[in-house]
Amino acid sequence: MAFHVEGLVAIVVFYLAILAVGIWAAWKTKNTGSEGDRSEAIIVGGRDIGLLVGGFTMTATWVGGGYINGTAEAVYVPDYGLAWAQAPIGYSLSLILGGLFFAKPMRSKGYVTMLDPFQQLYGKRMGGLLFIPALMGEMFWAAAIFSALGATISVIIDINVNISVIISALIATMYTLVGGLYSVAYTDVVQLFCIFLGLWISVPFAMSHPAVTDIGLTAVHQVYQAPWLGSINSLDIYTWLDNFFLLTLGGIPWQAYFQRVLSSSSATYAQVLSFLAAFGCLVMAIPAVLIGAIGASTAWNQTEYGVPDPKTKKEADMILPIVLQYLCPVYISFFGLGAVSAAVMSSADSSILSASSMFARNIYQLSFRQNVRQYREIVWVMRITVLLFGASATAMALLASSVYGLWYLSSDLVYIIIFPQLLCVLFIKGTNTYGAIAGYLFGLVLRITGGEPYLYLQPLIFYPGWYQDDNNLYIQRFPFKTLAMLTSFFTNVIVSYLAKYLFESGTLPPKLDFLDAVVARYSREHMDKATLVKSDNIVLNELAPVNPRHSLTLSSTFTNKEAFNYVDSSPELSNTEDN
Repeated sequence: MAFHVEGLVAIVVFYLAILAVGIWAAWKTKNTGSEGDRSEAIIVGGRDIGLLVGGFTMTATWVGGGYINGTAEAVYVPDYGLAWAQAPIGYSLSLILGGLFFAKPMRSKGYVTMLDPFQQLYGKRMGGLLFIPALMGEMFWAAAIFSALGATISVIIDINVNISVIISALIATMYTLVGGLYSVAYTDVVQLFCIFLGLWISVPFAMSHPAVTDIGLTAVHQVYQAPWLGSINSLDIYTWLDNFFLLTLGGIPWQAYFQRVLSSSSATYAQVLSFLAAFGCLVMAIPAVLIGAIGASTAWNQTEYGVPDPKTKKEADMILPIVLQYLCPVYISFFGLGAVSAAVMSSADSSILSASSMFARNIYQLSFRQNVRQYREIVWVMRITVLLFGASATAMALLASSVYGLWYLSSDLVYIIIFPQLLCVLFIKGTNTYGAIAGYLFGLVLRITGGEPYLYLQPLIFYPGWYQDDNNLYIQRFPFKTLAMLTSFFTNVIVSYLAKYLFESGTLPPKLDFLDAVVARYSREHMDKATLVKSDNIVLNELAPVNPRHSLTLSSTFTNKEAFNYVDSSPELSNTEDN
């Protein structure tokens, strides 16, 4: 394949445009608010992200390289098809559920990151434990999509994969470094527009290629391969449901999502943004589905691609760039390449910013430097971690042979560990650190012992319906991931109430409450709301009052009212409590 100078020029122009928008947004951040608000301006954009920009950035966070490429691949691969392309419906439902149940309580309490309520209720140690799967999910996700971008660019313009990955990562890291959420949000607007325009321009040209059969015919009839609508065998229904629940429920507890929720100007806006993004995800999936269907409807021996076809060459994961390269005119394929690049960068920058935000606030500031008053220090910690996490994701994309396997496992941990913990901390009164730790460990053990084929990790527990594939890997048909999630949830609740009963009944002496979770409920380990939010970030009628900490009796300490009740507070009441 010849080196395409035009393609390289198109990519350079696109990257420079994105960088210019990111730098402009960084300048806007610098001139917005006081120095004391600088760290929160970077993390949550000063809480003034509007509906238009907010809707674009929340949609672009989900519509990434994995979303676009993965949807096209699922539709193209025989025996899977559209029936197994679960990401569009799963992520859209995830955003709807997030808007209905999670956005309002999180935004109305004025949290800054997703981990704030965990540290408030369970303490800084538990917050640190939950940071691990959250960080793994963000980092491996960024590495996986950087890897996908490198392969995509190499297919179309024949440039070295490593160079394309490094340059893309540098651009995304640079504007995230200088501008934080403002840069990420405003570049997302440009990137989402490029995704929509680039893919939709490519579809008509690819569909009109002489080697492509009518996709309406190949949807239900076998022509070159099985119909691309796909089907779900009765033996695979539980696997399908397990993956569907993982996408739908496991798509909620991500810092990248809550960063947009918490940047909204009000709790109602946060809900509306979620619903707008759900609609956006469905719309943006349509061209990817069509490209996958076109790939399944093509006689590849009649194209320059030749024989065998992509699935035989084990290049099914690259079906989207292959369709752009071989079924579209050269100049059109460059538009599509820009769309894929935009999709990747719009997700990678969000993941890098999310990871650095959680570290700077929940690990550095709230765990080690609670008394810091120099917000410039927190800003510099964020900048350093953006560089470190960006470099780490790039290194994993270049060096790791199973980045996608690592991401699958880490996203499972987000679903199995963080989601049930989030349910408990927001909606179940009475859970405590003992239950949280037990649920964390039970969920982790059940997931690891279930095995992971992508990492060649053999299972220790063989659930009903397991089988061995052609590569001697053990495949679990049983929905063990959802079982692990439910086990983690119920373990948290049961152990929490058991610990509460044992300490309050006197069965266990107070000195054994070494985590200060029941008897010594109000301790330095559990941070006051005042350390998590500032009253000027949210209006008074959205701020739950903080009860004075005078009594340490068992009946009054295990109430958790400040974490669950939505009580309007007057200015007089707030002033009294602040004093």
